[in-house]
Amino acid sequence: MTVLTLSTSGAATLRADALVIGIAKGPKGPVVAAGAEAVDKAFDGKLASVLETLGASGAEGEVTKLPVLSGLKTPLVLAVGIGPVPEKDDAYAAESLRRAAGAAARALTGTKKAGFALPVESVEDAEAIAEGALLGAYSFTAYQDQADKAAKSDAKQPLAEIALLGTKARDKAFKAAAERATAVAEEINRARDLVNTPPNDLYPESFAAVAQAAAKEHGLKIQILDEKALTKGGFGGILGVGQGAAHGPRLVKISYTHAKAEKSLAYIGKGITYDSGGISLKPAGHNETMKCDMAGAAAVFAAVVAVARLGLKVNVTGWLALAENMPSGTATRPGDVLRMYSGKTVEVLNTDAEGRLVLADALTRASEDNPDAIVDVATLTGAMMVALGSRTFGIMGNDESFRTAIHEIAEEVGEQSWPMPMPAELRKGMNSETADIANIGERMGGGLVAGLFLQEFVGEDIAWAHLDIAGPAFHESAPFGYTPKGGTGSSIRTLVKLAERTADGDLG
Repeated sequence: MTVLTLSTSGAATLRADALVIGIAKGPKGPVVAAGAEAVDKAFDGKLASVLETLGASGAEGEVTKLPVLSGLKTPLVLAVGIGPVPEKDDAYAAESLRRAAGAAARALTGTKKAGFALPVESVEDAEAIAEGALLGAYSFTAYQDQADKAAKSDAKQPLAEIALLGTKARDKAFKAAAERATAVAEEINRARDLVNTPPNDLYPESFAAVAQAAAKEHGLKIQILDEKALTKGGFGGILGVGQGAAHGPRLVKISYTHAKAEKSLAYIGKGITYDSGGISLKPAGHNETMKCDMAGAAAVFAAVVAVARLGLKVNVTGWLALAENMPSGTATRPGDVLRMYSGKTVEVLNTDAEGRLVLADALTRASEDNPDAIVDVATLTGAMMVALGSRTFGIMGNDESFRTAIHEIAEEVGEQSWPMPMPAELRKGMNSETADIANIGERMGGGLVAGLFLQEFVGEDIAWAHLDIAGPAFHESAPFGYTPKGGTGSSIRTLVKLAERTADGDLG
C-alpha cells in the first residue's frame, strides 16, 4: 500500500528516488510551474528550454524524465504536464493537478519514494495532488504468477511512498486534507480491486464476506440476507435474477450512524457479480468484461466505508443487491412474471435487463427506512454509453434540484457526469398485458426507460437519483491521469462528497 506523507523538506533538500514537478503549456512553449524553483535553479534557470528540447510541451499527462547531475538530493526529475497555463490570477484546476499527480505516480511504478513538488496554493490543491497520486499508484497484480512477480517485484510494485511538498506539514487543515485523501483513495482502490477480481472468486456470498470483514474493522452494522431470508421476505426481483446461478444471491445492508446526525442517506448498488445476460444471452464479444457489472455495489460499499473513516455527521446506509445472472435450467425465462418486494409484478421480456430488477427490490426496501434521499448506482445500460461515451455517467432523478446538486458535486470532485431527462411518454412502452409493468420498453432512449422503471419502486416523497455508470466504471483503453485500466471506482468521490454536504447541512 502506498504511503502518503506531508514533507517539511524543500525540493532542493528532499532525499528521494525521484522528484515530480509540473510544467504547463504556454503560448511560446513549456512553462515551469510553481514548486519547481529549486529544480530550475539546478538547471541554471534553463529547465524550460531543456524540457522543450526533449519534446515536452506541458500538455496534460505528458511525462518527461530528466537525470540530475547536481543541486538536488534526488537523482531523477519527472516533469509532468498540467495543461494550459491558467489565466492571470487563476490557479490550476484541482482536476488538472489530480490528473498530473496520477500520471506521475503511474510513471514511477517500481520507485520507492518520490517527492511531489507540484503547485500548491491552497489546502484543496494539496488534497487533489495527494488523491491523484494515491489513485495513480494503484495496480492489481493479485493473479499474476507469484514467481514472475517476485522476479519483477521492483518493476511491478506501485510507488511506495509519496512525499507531498509545498504544504504546511504541521497545519491541521493540511493534515486533515491528507487524511481525507488517503481514506477516499484507499476505498476507491478497494472498489477497484473488487471490480477487477474474476467472477470465479467474487460472487454474491464472497462479496458479502468482504463487506462483513470491513464492517467489523470499521464498526459498521451489517445485515446479510441469503436465499432463505430473501424468499421469506419476498424479494422476487433479486431471487429471479439469481435463480439460474450456482452461487445464490444476497442483499447486504451495511450501515454507518453518527450520534449527532440529523440527516440520512441510502445508497444502493447494483451488484451483478457476473452478467451473462441469462437466457437472453449476450452476443460474443460482450461477455469478457462482465465481471464489472457489480461496480455500482463496489462503489456504494466503498463510499459507506469512506464515510465511516471520515466520521461524518450523517447516517449512511449502503444496500448491495448481489446476484449472478446465469443461464441454466432454473434461470428466469423471457415471459416469466416476478412478484417484487413491493408487491408489483414485472413481466421479464429480456433477462439481460436484470440490474433494474435487483435495484427495484433494494429501492423499495430502502424506502421503508424513510431516508432523506436515495441514490442508486449501477452499470445499467449500454444505451447510456451510446449517449455519453465511456467517461461520463448519467444522472436521472425525481427531484430536479437534487439531480442538479449531484451533477455539481460530481463536477467539483472531478467526475464527469451529465443530467438526463425522464420523458413521461417513454413509460407507456413498459406497459404489460400480463403484469403491472415489463422490464423493458422502447429501444430508443433505453437508458431513460431504465430510469423510469426504477422510479416506480421509490417511496413517496423521497428525493431519489439514479447514476448510470456503465461507461466510466470499467476502463478498457490505455491508462490516463489517475485512471487505470480495468475498474476505476467511478462515482465514489461523488457519493462521499454528497455525504459531506449533507452532514454540513448544505443540501437542505
